Amino acid sequence: MFEFFKIYTYTPWDGLNSNELVHVNLMSLKSIFKNYPVIEQEFFDDLSSNLTEQKHYFWFETIRRVIGPRNEDYDIKDWKFIWAYDNKNRVYQFLLQSVVLNQRVTQSALVALAPPELVKLFSDYKKTAIHKTFSLLNNSSGIKFLIFLTPKGKSIAEESKYLKMYEAKPNQLEYLQSLANKPNIKGQWFPSFEMRCPKCNEFIAEVVNYRMGLIKIKCPRCGYEMTKNDY
Repeated sequence: MFEFFKIYTYTPWDGLNSNELVHVNLMSLKSIFKNYPVIEQEFFDDLSSNLTEQKHYFWFETIRRVIGPRNEDYDIKDWKFIWAYDNKNRVYQFLLQSVVLNQRVTQSALVALAPPELVKLFSDYKKTAIHKTFSLLNNSSGIKFLIFLTPKGKSIAEESKYLKMYEAKPNQLEYLQSLANKPNIKGQWFPSFEMRCPKCNEFIAEVVNYRMGLIKIKCPRCGYEMTKNDY
């Protein structure tokens, strides 16, 4: 049974629809492979060079929503979309998701593709089709144009959920938003267990004298001094 992803994006390269969202349906690679294929970083390094050097390679931040096969919404920050035409007028559409393995390594999984002709090619030739197709995408002389799309802000689904919450409990959300914009003492959002001055309640963290086991601490605000026996 085939499964499909759906991506919503702006189309700034189309002057008539630059402010309108369009959606593209793509078939999940799980319909062809047991696991999502991984696209090596070298491909993106070469693509980055083409995006910088070639006039027919374009990069736009336009992705606004990604929906999975079970109608689940994804955080769009991890998604990329490639939309290309080659010199034989064949269309290539690929949806990729970045997966962080650890702090230093990020891999990109090939999650879905379109159109049907490309689905058939990948079904028939599997990994050979991946290698040849992605090699072609970075062959600037064989590509008529390539558009690389990345996320723009938050998903419209996330924005919609926030709007519904705001309409239901505006006062509570305004209070939470004010907290988010105003850090607590010392710019931290967790309790501090540092010593406080018994007179002015200022934080005291500076040891001003240490001699023969005697610790002497002075308040930076009011000047009150304490020794170890005082606290």
